[in-house]
Amino acid sequence: MAFAHRGFSLAGLENTLTAFRAAWDLGFTHLETDVHATADGILVAFHDDTLDRVTDRSGRIAELPWREVQKARIGGVERVLRFDELAEALPDARLNVDVKTADAVGPFADAIERLGLHGRVLVASFSDARRRAVLARLSRPVASSAGGRTTALLAFGGPVLPSAVLAKAARDVDCLQVPERRGALRIVTPAFLDRAHALGKQVHVWTVNRPADMHRLLDLGVDGLLTDRADLLRDVLVERGTWPIAG
Repeated sequence: MAFAHRGFSLAGLENTLTAFRAAWDLGFTHLETDVHATADGILVAFHDDTLDRVTDRSGRIAELPWREVQKARIGGVERVLRFDELAEALPDARLNVDVKTADAVGPFADAIERLGLHGRVLVASFSDARRRAVLARLSRPVASSAGGRTTALLAFGGPVLPSAVLAKAARDVDCLQVPERRGALRIVTPAFLDRAHALGKQVHVWTVNRPADMHRLLDLGVDGLLTDRADLLRDVLVERGTWPIAG
């Protein structure tokens, strides 16, 4: 599986409609984004807690009303995107959504229900509590990836814990989306992949931007890659004879 991480923009216009459309035009059907909620509950596709790094304005999104957030321009040119706009602008895209804060849980669940996105989203979060809070608000099941605690349990407790304990921990996830390393600790190993696959879970690795690393991880047996360089990942998959990705 190939995921365009925050869309695709060599100009740094991450999480903009321009970036998502660029990834879609390359052939990416799976788009990764993040969500925050403004002070008045508007869900936005945006990575950081604040506007400061990528826009021409400043301030914490959770403390600003939408009327102020919508004035910000990413890279000085692109406006902040409401999550609803993304879902509606690319109606056939699958959306891998990282829920960044507790404030975003309710608005995100509401958007899934209101727009009927159950078959189009994968709910992700570093927090298992946030992920489960979204799932608990939905009328139908959706795919989700493990949070930090569940991932750590499988990665580092896996060698010593009984398989029944691991299966229980991972019972409500479909995949594990992980970095290859966390500091000095290597997460993606053959043993980790074997444990995940034995439990019927996919492993997606982020954020992989070098073709050599893409080839190496695919050879190792990972099930998906998230990348800022959608152009390079497409070239790698074309070379391997696995492009386009189905499903």
